[in-house]
Amino acid sequence: MGLLSKVLAPHVASVETREDAPDLTPYPGEEPLIAQAAPKRRAEFVTARRCAREALAKLNVPEQPILRGPKREPLWPKGIVGALTHTTGFRGAAVAHSLVMRSIGVDAEPHLPLPEGVLGQVALAEEQAWLDAQSDSGLHWDRLLFCAKEATYKAWFPLTERWLGFEDARISFAEAPARGQGRGGTFHAQLLVPGQTLKGPPLASFDGKWVVEDGFIVTGIAHAW
Repeated sequence: MGLLSKVLAPHVASVETREDAPDLTPYPGEEPLIAQAAPKRRAEFVTARRCAREALAKLNVPEQPILRGPKREPLWPKGIVGALTHTTGFRGAAVAHSLVMRSIGVDAEPHLPLPEGVLGQVALAEEQAWLDAQSDSGLHWDRLLFCAKEATYKAWFPLTERWLGFEDARISFAEAPARGQGRGGTFHAQLLVPGQTLKGPPLASFDGKWVVEDGFIVTGIAHAW
């Protein structure tokens, strides 16, 4: 079972990989999006979108280019919601039918501490206090907080087309009993800004799952109707 599938609902199709393909030729129609990209960015882009097409195939969606919107968001086929993620050594995508899921947010990060100075930009005062109280040195909660907020933004943006800053959502965590290798649990993202959406009921919060395994932190939100 992939890490993404561990943090998403059964109706969400996901594909992940730890390696870039030898051939990094973009899918037809996607080349203009990365014509000036550095090799690292090109590899992220091409491989993550290949994962997305493989995930879409699980939903019987024909292969097609995944273009980019005005705010650099991926443009999914009609009737599909999804999200991409990439970090060093991990590329992945998750998709679902929009009749089943309202939005999806995923993020993957290395299981390492945040660089110095970053946590102060990410954590609210109450989140910082909670982090300070954690005595478990085996889990980098600061990076997990960052990862959860990234997934929250990815779930939020397609529904609102508005920015959501780190200070605009308060995250709380719960850990599940250990089963097999790795650790995992759930998180709750309480939105601190008005949640009006482009269509449908307003948002107040998101609930997601997290897993730490194989040197990665992965978070996922599968927000149903």
